[in-house]
Amino acid sequence: MFAKALSAMGRLLASYLNQPNPRYMPLTTSKPDMLTRTIRRGDVLLVEGNTRFSSAIKYLTQSTWSHAALYVGPITGLNIGQDGDSPVLIEADVVEGVRAVPLSLYAAMHTRICRPVGLSEADRNEVIAFAIGSIGKTYDLKNIWDLVRYLVPTPPVPIRWRRTMLLLGSGEPTKAICSSLIAQAFERVRYPVLTQVTVHPAPTRDCSDCAEEHHRTRHASLCTPRDFDISPYFRIIKPTIECDFDYRMLRWTESGQISAGPTLANLPSSVIH
Repeated sequence: MFAKALSAMGRLLASYLNQPNPRYMPLTTSKPDMLTRTIRRGDVLLVEGNTRFSSAIKYLTQSTWSHAALYVGPITGLNIGQDGDSPVLIEADVVEGVRAVPLSLYAAMHTRICRPVGLSEADRNEVIAFAIGSIGKTYDLKNIWDLVRYLVPTPPVPIRWRRTMLLLGSGEPTKAICSSLIAQAFERVRYPVLTQVTVHPAPTRDCSDCAEEHHRTRHASLCTPRDFDISPYFRIIKPTIECDFDYRMLRWTESGQISAGPTLANLPSSVIH
């Protein structure tokens, strides 16, 4: 009885935190068609996010990014959405759990592509298979502490403790933020996101001072969206640059005439290439 009450309260809190922040100003940094042409299977798409939940994640991680999704391409067996868009991203949503969504869902938001470098096709397929196989899993909302703490927009917490705050509550991976699920997927093939490196002496006959690095992965539940951005193993891909950007083709507004205009996504092709 008590557990059901906590779960119901958790769902209400999750719905509240998942509402858009009215003060959020969307900023599209690449045109949707460029994003579609540039992103590849296995890429991680970071999203700035515009919900109350997103604001807390960005504060706790001291980062622009509050959400992460894995691009898997069209998924066999899933119907095309109402707008004609095929679900191509796997994400963990605080309300709906792990789901597949179309790329157009984030067309009006600030995004960034993070591409794993050197990932083999076989390992890429395994990463994607794990993510697709996770569809339908839900957040554990019985323990509402994971959600209650986000009601305080800027808790007076030392920087070194903020990442740990993401683990409080159920203590199970993927229960706090979306990026844990993606980190688990890459762990399946031992592809690193961020590692802890220790140096051990490894003398040889020809080199008495030689040493070797030993890597240890962090627990998936410690992974945040920001980690894919700063990871030395993921390449940052910017669609505008990848699509033959030429600064000489830009049209400029004369000084003093600049005004708030449409987002980059709505500008005509003659303005942005």
